[in-house]
Amino acid sequence: MRSTPPELARSALEAAPDAMLIIDASGAIRYANRQVTALFQYDREGLIGESIERLMPERFRSRHVHHRDGFFANMRLRPMGQGLELFARRADGSEFPVEISLSPVDGADRTLVAAAIRDVTARKRAETELIAARQASERAREMADQAREAADKARAAADDARLIADRANQGKSRFLATASHDLRQPLQTLALLNGTLRRLVEEPDAAQALEQQELAIDSMSRLLNALLDISKLESGTVKPEPTDFTVAALFDALRGEFTGVAARKGLDLIIESAGESVHSDPALVEQILRNLVSNAIKYTRAGCVVLRCRLEQPALVRIAVIDTGVGIPAEQLPMICEEFYQVGVPTNSSRDGYGLGLSIVQRLVRLLKLRFEIQSEVGKGSSFSLVLPAAERHVAAPGTVRKGVVREAAVGKARVLLVEDDPAVRDATRMLLKVEGYHVTAVASLEQAVRAAREGPGLDLLVTDYHLNNDETGTQVIAALREALGVPLKAVLITGDTSSAVRNLPVDTYLKMCSKPVKADELLTLLRALLAA
Repeated sequence: MRSTPPELARSALEAAPDAMLIIDASGAIRYANRQVTALFQYDREGLIGESIERLMPERFRSRHVHHRDGFFANMRLRPMGQGLELFARRADGSEFPVEISLSPVDGADRTLVAAAIRDVTARKRAETELIAARQASERAREMADQAREAADKARAAADDARLIADRANQGKSRFLATASHDLRQPLQTLALLNGTLRRLVEEPDAAQALEQQELAIDSMSRLLNALLDISKLESGTVKPEPTDFTVAALFDALRGEFTGVAARKGLDLIIESAGESVHSDPALVEQILRNLVSNAIKYTRAGCVVLRCRLEQPALVRIAVIDTGVGIPAEQLPMICEEFYQVGVPTNSSRDGYGLGLSIVQRLVRLLKLRFEIQSEVGKGSSFSLVLPAAERHVAAPGTVRKGVVREAAVGKARVLLVEDDPAVRDATRMLLKVEGYHVTAVASLEQAVRAAREGPGLDLLVTDYHLNNDETGTQVIAALREALGVPLKAVLITGDTSSAVRNLPVDTYLKMCSKPVKADELLTLLRALLAA
């Protein structure tokens, strides 16, 4: 029997990775999901009607009543205690650090607020370890400097310094590998659950709350990606892989990503034709241009953003991002590539973005040994130019992909096999696909996937994570299923891995790839495109 929308909505809340509470204006708890029991060790049913202050350390309770009243007087979606260290209290009296997001929901007879509570003990520990690793690396460099001045002691000190530095870099690499996957998993779950609820909820206020939640998830995703990008560049794990490629291929990718974003701001995104070929790392150059175009759209209130390419010399090609935005004062130009610096935004004030985009651009430009130039005039706009070496030979432009027509009837009949080892992400993805009308079989491993394909009815699509347990990969799943079924099964590969192993996967007509955290609409669009192919 197909579940009703309210049942699916409740299931989505129950499947959320965070503890979810609904609280009224008096501070009384009206709803608690199953994660509340796991996190706080209370029977969630026993918490209904209890004051929210019961879940806090006693030293915070009296002050929290005042903060709670202030929030209900001016309700809006926001993180709680921004810039502060927040703690919660379990039933046994133990305390642990938390992050709390508050989202107002108008009930039928009272004002309610939804609170998402996350235990960040592991993340705090990882941050402490990363700080310790950086400090160890700095100590290692100091020891190396002293070693060069001290003869016999210098050699011994240098050996010790290299050992410490190696350990520090190994710690960074482990942290980044864990962060790239584990920190994206909760965001992936939230993004898919948000997409499911948006398809189920019709009440206007709830729909608006979900829309605001989607914006918050997007903001967290951008910040996470930016911080991971900077960390990877600092640790030296990013290695350029230069090759000859066409500028037109990059422009096509940026057109698809930013046309809708610019249109929603009422801006024209003008991407001129480009026949030039250049020599560099295409993925890293695309990342540079993506940050520049995103910045240009963000700081342009009216007019247009132009992306153009010109042959500057026989051996050089200039790619420019030009906007009609607010412009940058001359005295601020030397500072705009610093981390967390934004033009015209005072420190600790509310900001749109985090001031990391140009910092990442500058680091990538240095890594690729390119020339980067900025020209700007306040009130008229800015121009950001990237100068690259021209390719020694012309590269053929990518062929035009013929777009199929999606038949709505195909979705309702399509059978999808989902392979995901994370239970929360698996359940969230399964619910989204079910609500959309797909027949879904969800498994956790390669062995289970092969068994389901052989024993079940025919499959139309495969959706698989790239990194699975026991060192299994999504590419192995795709190959095994195609061999078992004897057909080129269509597949979507979802990954948070940005290494060359993923970027250099061979071209596959029947495979679509997307990066975590993937939005619900993006995933469904990929599935429909594969069905129509």
